[in-house]
Amino acid sequence: MGSKQALGAYGEKLAAQFLREAGMEIIARNWRCRYGELDLIVRDPSVTAFVEVKTRSGLGFGSPAESVTFSKQQRIRRLALLWLAEQEGPWRRIRFDVVSVLLPRGGKPMIDHLTAAF
Repeated sequence: MGSKQALGAYGEKLAAQFLREAGMEIIARNWRCRYGELDLIVRDPSVTAFVEVKTRSGLGFGSPAESVTFSKQQRIRRLALLWLAEQEGPWRRIRFDVVSVLLPRGGKPMIDHLTAAF
């Protein structure tokens, strides 16, 4: 994989495909506002989930999910509130998930979906 952006974009594509195959509907990808970006917003019959996707090519700096720090979690929560304010409700439950994508060199991608991660 070339750049960090290309690696991240590929990881998000794999994560969206993984969630779709798990029966979730993709509502939005890369939703942006002036305060930041939400990677994926997905829905199943009972919940709307805001999904942070983290992709790495190795474990030298820890697992991809470990990079979702407390400050990053807080920013995602604030962005989710902004997104919800723009939408027509009513909303059922919401949750915050992390999809960890590991792309080892020459190996098969490993995807881990952590529901209600924070």
